[in-house]
Amino acid sequence: MFLPQLLKKTTSGEKLAALTCYDAGFARLLDAAGVDILLVGDSLGMTVQGHPTTLPVTVEHVVYHTEAVRRGAPSAFVMADLPFGSYQAAPAQAMENAARLLAAGANMVKLEGGSVMVETVNFLVTRGVPVCGHLGLLPQSVNQSGYRAQARDEASARQLLADAVALEAAGAALLILESIPARLAAEVRQRLAIPTIGIGAGADCDGQVLVLTDLLGLTERPPRFAKDFLAGAGNLGAAVQHYVADVKAGRFPAAEHSF
Repeated sequence: MFLPQLLKKTTSGEKLAALTCYDAGFARLLDAAGVDILLVGDSLGMTVQGHPTTLPVTVEHVVYHTEAVRRGAPSAFVMADLPFGSYQAAPAQAMENAARLLAAGANMVKLEGGSVMVETVNFLVTRGVPVCGHLGLLPQSVNQSGYRAQARDEASARQLLADAVALEAAGAALLILESIPARLAAEVRQRLAIPTIGIGAGADCDGQVLVLTDLLGLTERPPRFAKDFLAGAGNLGAAVQHYVADVKAGRFPAAEHSF
């Protein structure tokens, strides 16, 4: 699947269901269950490698897992994270590493940050690289912000909204909103023409994404926005199918999963 096919779903009013994915086996399972976006996230540093943060993840790691996911799901839409330190120095650095991820099988790259990333986003997009932005809780900035909800005061909410508008103007085709008040996410969605995908950002986004281990109840201390879809499902495939169905029907996330 290519970006125009993905965006066509949202223009018809269909919500997008996304999940992190790191290997061929789960790629096959998620694709068969109807997941719209397989995200090779730098969350692999925590879920696969056992690190306390995403910061040790390298481009080589993401390339390796992207190749595996692509082999498992040849026709799926695959998004890959640009890891910490692989794009912040200069747009040319971002382009070099984005090209590696696209060559590995990604359809789109994701990077974190607001207005400071505008030049980089524009540089990538004008050179043929589809980009997804990421605002709110930024795992790569954990040493500054910690793992807590963001944009909960008026000033930071206005800044996030301005950052979202700037990323769209720079050419970002999707925007992930993580751990922000649901009312703010709804306002961002109203202001933008591009789809928003929430994770702890309420039910008004154009889609949702979860970390796969959170969906399967494997996280020791799951975040507030997580839900164990495996409980009572019987098997992994059914759990993922329930997640996809609940996202598309607007049943997930519920109020208890939002800020």
